[in-house]
Amino acid sequence: MMSSKEEQLPLNESQHIAVEHVDGPLLVIAGAGSGKTRVVTFRIVNLIRNGIHPSQILGLTFTNKAAEEMKERVRKLTHANVLVCTFHSLGARILRESIGALGYPRDFTIYDEEDSLKVLKECLDSISLKKGEIKMIRSLISKTKNDLADPTQLEFPDLADFTKSQFLNAYALYQQRLKESGALDFDDLLYLTVKLFREHPHILEMYQERWTHLLIDEYQDTNHTQYQFVQMLAKKRQNIFVVGDPDQSIYSWRGASIENILNFEKDYPGALVIRLEQNYRSTSTILEAANALIQKNEGRYEKHLWSSLGEGKKIRIFQAVDEREEAQYVLNQVRSWHRKGTPLHEMVVFYRTNFQSRAFEDAFLFDGIPYTIVGGISYYQRKEIKDILALLRIAQQGADHVAFTRTINLPKRGIGEATLDKLREGSIQSGVSILEYCRNPDVKLTPKQKKAIQEYLTVIDQLKSLSLQKPVDEVVKAAIYESGYLSVLKEDPETFEDRFDNLNELISKAAEWKESAEEPTLSFFLSELALKTNLDEAGNRGDTLQLMTLHNGKGLEFTVAFLVGMEEDLFPHINTKDDPKAIEEERRLCYVGITRAKQVLYLTYTNRRYMWGMLRPMRQSRFLQEIPRKYIE
Repeated sequence: MMSSKEEQLPLNESQHIAVEHVDGPLLVIAGAGSGKTRVVTFRIVNLIRNGIHPSQILGLTFTNKAAEEMKERVRKLTHANVLVCTFHSLGARILRESIGALGYPRDFTIYDEEDSLKVLKECLDSISLKKGEIKMIRSLISKTKNDLADPTQLEFPDLADFTKSQFLNAYALYQQRLKESGALDFDDLLYLTVKLFREHPHILEMYQERWTHLLIDEYQDTNHTQYQFVQMLAKKRQNIFVVGDPDQSIYSWRGASIENILNFEKDYPGALVIRLEQNYRSTSTILEAANALIQKNEGRYEKHLWSSLGEGKKIRIFQAVDEREEAQYVLNQVRSWHRKGTPLHEMVVFYRTNFQSRAFEDAFLFDGIPYTIVGGISYYQRKEIKDILALLRIAQQGADHVAFTRTINLPKRGIGEATLDKLREGSIQSGVSILEYCRNPDVKLTPKQKKAIQEYLTVIDQLKSLSLQKPVDEVVKAAIYESGYLSVLKEDPETFEDRFDNLNELISKAAEWKESAEEPTLSFFLSELALKTNLDEAGNRGDTLQLMTLHNGKGLEFTVAFLVGMEEDLFPHINTKDDPKAIEEERRLCYVGITRAKQVLYLTYTNRRYMWGMLRPMRQSRFLQEIPRKYIE
């Protein structure tokens, strides 16, 4: 949000035109750091001063925080209350008033994700569908609603034991159960609002009369339902003002469509288009590099960011031998800037995928530099890492009841809490380890439970045997692949790829560790990682270095920024290599990362890297080659 100092700056010419415009459609292409929040706020103030009643103005944002800050700023400047809220908040407000037309009670409950999954689980029970598919089905239901799709027309994933007809049954029953409970899930807040408007035009007209002037922030991040929602509200008067930047459209995986902003002039013929190109954040060198990079994209509005903050330092590119040297280089630069007076929180390490944080966490932990994982969990605290380490612990030490309890149902084996309590009490009374007790043929269990525990013991015995014969990385690999753990990851298709990468990074960690360990045994490996996790939990207080994925960096700014892992198949990601549109989104992501830097920017890459459990030769990212040499040191 703008500071009081920024608020007092005079509007530049483009900002002034955007603020003074009153009626008709207007698109503001707002480059990174160009003061778009200020423009939206001052425009609301100007509408009020031009006689538009505050109650007729509607502002839409993507976060509650942004909405509250904008409302407060307008209140300070005008003493008026304007409705600025998120899309979902607006949907809830409309439905509280008018959902009766769809046969729902006005005092409906809004279910969170946990509640929604409980309802869906009950539905799957009643139609005898495997609960192992629950998160995938939930994800498909969400996508169907956000695309305003007809479930019967879905292109369906080719998955074993799961058919289109089963999904349709689950979807219909899920919606029925929600309605019977007088409840909506989060996606319904927009899905049902659009449905309401389509089926009851007189209700839509009531809201069109209520809000005569619409302002939408971050328009490039809207999905299909949000796009339709806005179009319907704005259709009568077309007093729609949208702010966004196609060059910062990086959320297609969430359903955001860049086409919504690119087609604005087609949707609203005669729309005024204004470009905000003066950047108040970064030096000219950083901006010129970003301009040169993004011009390689075809799907965009042409604009050229510029700054009056001076040329600044050239961009520094560092070629490392491997990820350890890369992390050490970043660590050295962080220390150097910190000694010169730059606070740690004014520095950031950006990476493309979560697993990359591991090498940097290792380096910072060893050196005692406090860090914060922004928008995520520390590598060693991620569930999948703790699950596999627990499997290795129980193989190493058969008496580790905590590890046994954590892993016995990975994958699901039907061993419930009561049975686990009985096994623990039995092992304590018998004076033997939990694993030894489970081997006792006289333990009273059902035949199904005995079979399940025998399968588990076979996996643990295999890992124990491997740990005595094979290198640590091979034991870790076996724990992931031979235990059936990949089926656990597949229960949530949305996170599968990220969590799978994290597990492969654990194999890489083990392979890297054995090369320098004095005693490269499983026992010593687990001890070292236990120390790392405890250090992790104790740290992260006060001034801390920021670590985050590039997706989490949007809207932020830092004095010193590091973009690491600038290699083909990592950034751009390997999953995008055969898709020109996906490559353009990767380039936009790189552009977002570059434009977070205010004064100093580092870009680093490696010659080789452990990826997917193997040491691989790496090639410099095409994005590095697209930045002109004159901006590089």
